[in-house]
Amino acid sequence: MNFFISDAIAQTAGGATGDAAGWMQFLPMVILFVIFYFLLIRPQQKRAKEHKQMITGLSKGDEVVTNGGILGKITDVGENFMTVEIATGTHVKVQKSLVQSMMPKGTIKGS
Repeated sequence: MNFFISDAIAQTAGGATGDAAGWMQFLPMVILFVIFYFLLIRPQQKRAKEHKQMITGLSKGDEVVTNGGILGKITDVGENFMTVEIATGTHVKVQKSLVQSMMPKGTIKGS
């Protein structure tokens, strides 16, 4: 057992390497965080910002697709909900945040 103790004492005796070695241990974690930020977090924030701008810009007459895949024309817009006409005389009330994308005008007539 003495040979284990002598190794441990030898390792602690030469431990005064300075602050640079301490920072070098955290460098891989910092690099990994920077990579995650630019590849995952930043693009997701950009998409969320664009979606929020699209939601606030919705108005009567816009043609939209919901997350469920329903294509329709907006007939009424409220604070949190809107009414979408999906067929002649068929109106559906949908949450504004569930709009996936806006379609170009005339998309419904073309389909």
